[in-house]
Amino acid sequence: MATYSLANERLRALEDIEREIGAILQNAGSGYDDQRAGSESTVILELSKEKTNERLLDRQAAAFTASVQHVEAELSAQIRYLTQVATGQPHEGSSYSSRKDCQMALKRVDYARLKLSDVARTCEQMLEN
Repeated sequence: MATYSLANERLRALEDIEREIGAILQNAGSGYDDQRAGSESTVILELSKEKTNERLLDRQAAAFTASVQHVEAELSAQIRYLTQVATGQPHEGSSYSSRKDCQMALKRVDYARLKLSDVARTCEQMLEN
């Protein structure tokens, strides 16, 4: 049950990243509510003016850069996790290697039973002769 919650958590994190990328793209050229002026300014509108408000543009650029860096860090973390899972290295929350070990042990037990029954059959045949 814990592996499902971990998988759901990973999927939720990816969905959050996807939403954040959408917000970055949507707000890249617009959307800053200047509370002092009481109007909405856009980066494109601001750049089209003869006198631009450099502080506003700097804040927008800093916010955009911070958002992109956050998305990059989150995606890198997800990629590192997937790399560990894909290479078969043990990682936190995985039960794959344990399940695989158990399956292989069961196959070895079945094989041992088969060989023991062969040995028992051979012994019985020798005792009869």
